[in-house]
Amino acid sequence: MRIIRVHHKGSVFYAALQDGAVLCLHKQLGLTEPIPLTEVTLLPLVAPSKVICVGLNYREHAKEIGYAVPIEPSFFLKPPSSIISNGQPIQLPAGAGRIEHEGELALVIGQTCRDVTPDAVAQNIFGYTCANDVTAREIQKRDPLIGHSKSYDTFCPIGPWIETAVEDVNALSVRCVVNGEVRQSSSTADMIFSPHELVCYLSRIMTLMPGDVILTGTPPGVSALAPDDMVQVEIDGVGVLFNPVEGPTPEEKILQ
Repeated sequence: MRIIRVHHKGSVFYAALQDGAVLCLHKQLGLTEPIPLTEVTLLPLVAPSKVICVGLNYREHAKEIGYAVPIEPSFFLKPPSSIISNGQPIQLPAGAGRIEHEGELALVIGQTCRDVTPDAVAQNIFGYTCANDVTAREIQKRDPLIGHSKSYDTFCPIGPWIETAVEDVNALSVRCVVNGEVRQSSSTADMIFSPHELVCYLSRIMTLMPGDVILTGTPPGVSALAPDDMVQVEIDGVGVLFNPVEGPTPEEKILQ
């Protein structure tokens, strides 16, 4: 099932996509009939309390940058204010230097959970979607705390929908394509820590809340973005996330 988040007549709710219409999943609203897509406003897929990003989780990516394979997951947080939807532009900030894409599989948490056991992971995941962990690489190199380079507005595209039925999350093709050229291509089979292992690990550290997002790491091949690029993250069985890239506005350039 493909799930989106919409606004309709004063209510915000998750809905299932159905041939040009949506079906409200919040039964308490009493909206039992399909609603035409033309009558709803599409919203960002998630409004999470936190976006958790796992670093260095593909073996080939670790090899690419000369790092040893980690013995436990490492992670950082992106602010929810960095989230944009499918089709919205990634804005390159003035003076930030080289900006790179990082195509990733993302998990969306479905209910409040803590200390999740391996056999309980599936019931706590609402679904899967595509994400792009956009990164100001030059800033990252000079700021070891990493947050600055990851936190700009528009630096977390997520979409195009949440897919609830994924056959094998451990064997998904993950690609990032820029202007029709494949820049990243791998499989979740190359992950060091599987998506379900990440949920278990992170839930031992913090309570995961409904709508929280976990970005599961990026494959090798990250590269620079430029104004007027079109970047897409493609995950077989999940979807394709499209975002244009825009440069700094003339006013921002002048101020810089």
